[in-house]
Amino acid sequence: MSDFNRNVSVPRFGATATRTQAEIDQGLRAYMLRVYNYMTLGLAITGAAALGIYMLAVSDVPTTVALAPNVYLTQFGAALFLSPLRWVVMLAPLAAVFFLSFRVDRMSVGAAQIVFWLYAALVGISLSSILLVYTHESVVRVFFITAAAFGALSLYGYTTTRSLSAMGSFLMMGLFGIIIAMVVNIFLASSMLQFVISVAGVLIFSGLTAYDTQRIKEMYFAGDDDVVAGRKAIMGALTLYLDFINLFLMLLQLFGNRNN
Repeated sequence: MSDFNRNVSVPRFGATATRTQAEIDQGLRAYMLRVYNYMTLGLAITGAAALGIYMLAVSDVPTTVALAPNVYLTQFGAALFLSPLRWVVMLAPLAAVFFLSFRVDRMSVGAAQIVFWLYAALVGISLSSILLVYTHESVVRVFFITAAAFGALSLYGYTTTRSLSAMGSFLMMGLFGIIIAMVVNIFLASSMLQFVISVAGVLIFSGLTAYDTQRIKEMYFAGDDDVVAGRKAIMGALTLYLDFINLFLMLLQLFGNRNN
């Protein structure tokens, strides 16, 4: 892409040109590997937080609220899922992601990493409730389906020579449409509308995965210093992390098996 050549002067001999391009390609691969490593670690933190909270919130000893035969909420679980504290759990990740998005250009790479890990943990706490709603087997199955689909779509976005920029506006409009429809369905509680939202969500976040991967790749600039490159990698990881989580949730609504 054009960004790759901004600081590369035109060499006089072909061998030098090849070496310079090879250095750029190596830097790009290292940058993208850093993005994927951050994203993967974020997902691991989210999964560990969700499982840890679930283990603290659910017991087979009669306590407060029976979820199923021999499955009960602990005092901690009742406070987390049934009290006003649940709104804090739901909104805390949103506050963290806005803080990171608006402050990342003034943060050190280490501080940005800490906020990203904190955000991933808060998302895990918020998503722990899906282990109460869906069977654990279906959650694991849908996770691996999501991982396979995400990997293929991100690989396409990274390797394709076709510009996906035209998709951006369309996908963002679709994303806003989904958000509006989800808010409306809070009041309608329509299963058909929820099905349509889930199908549309899978299509939109699939497209965003490929589009965002290409956009993150095009953000790479060989002349960036370690701080700028680190911030770009963290924000790229955050973007792909959000694509993965949302794709997973949409697929879970379609293919997840609910607990009785």
